[in-house]
Amino acid sequence: MAGSERPAAGAGVVGVVGARGGAGATVTAAALAAELARRGTAVLVDTGPGPSVDTVLGLEAHPGLRWPDLDGARGAVDPALLAGNLMRWGRCGVLPTDDARPGPPPPAALADVLRALAVAHGSVVLDLDRAAVLGAAVEAGGPVAGDAPVAGDARAVGDGPAGTGGPADARGLAGAAAAVGAGEGPALRGATLLAACRTVLVVVPRDVPAVAGARLLRDGLVGAGRRVGVVARAPAPGGLGVEEVAAAVGLPVVASLPWARGLGAAVDSGVGPALPSAAARAVQRLARRLT
Repeated sequence: MAGSERPAAGAGVVGVVGARGGAGATVTAAALAAELARRGTAVLVDTGPGPSVDTVLGLEAHPGLRWPDLDGARGAVDPALLAGNLMRWGRCGVLPTDDARPGPPPPAALADVLRALAVAHGSVVLDLDRAAVLGAAVEAGGPVAGDAPVAGDARAVGDGPAGTGGPADARGLAGAAAAVGAGEGPALRGATLLAACRTVLVVVPRDVPAVAGARLLRDGLVGAGRRVGVVARAPAPGGLGVEEVAAAVGLPVVASLPWARGLGAAVDSGVGPALPSAAARAVQRLARRLT
């Protein structure tokens, strides 16, 4: 990739991670990527071992690159060529894993491919693998849940200039590429993914287990100029409020998504995550805030 190439304008690299299993991070990432694609160029990137995101989008039989096809990608990955061969979900590009060839993205190619995607697209939305992100935090020796919040070390989503600039997008990815050469595993994958992110959104259902899961993730996400925020999701079976979630997690809530009735049925029917109007408006507001 030539040094003169610069990332397109947009939200930059945005990671979306669930506070617990079943939090709705994949659906949130997909909805956000689709909205950002309506505003510019965007791609949704699968980062876990499976099941593949194309099963959520109803794209299992669609043509396009998948992560195993990029196993040999190294160094100067051509951004335009890569973008032109991606799977498409409406206006949004998609880079999924492959359930027929199961496994996470190839570690030696991960940083270089993410860098090329960030050049070709204004917005790159990563559906982050929670186990990898948590593993990276543990390997880094970060604080554990129960320590004092460290929100002062992170910028709230919406602070500072929008776009892909900042330490996480350039120097961070270069460092991550070097680190990947030293080995493999979820923790290294998590470190590479976080190094790419300008913004990380933690999807937190409004219940106690999700809040506890978000606190486990929190201290491994902040720092390095990265913007970190919570996307709170209904329902709230115990009546936990949005402000209570923010206070308990120690991060700002940057979006609140209402309960999306019928979402599971839409995914199962192959339509993909079609949001009702109230949830769609919340995602639109989040996209505006990110850009």
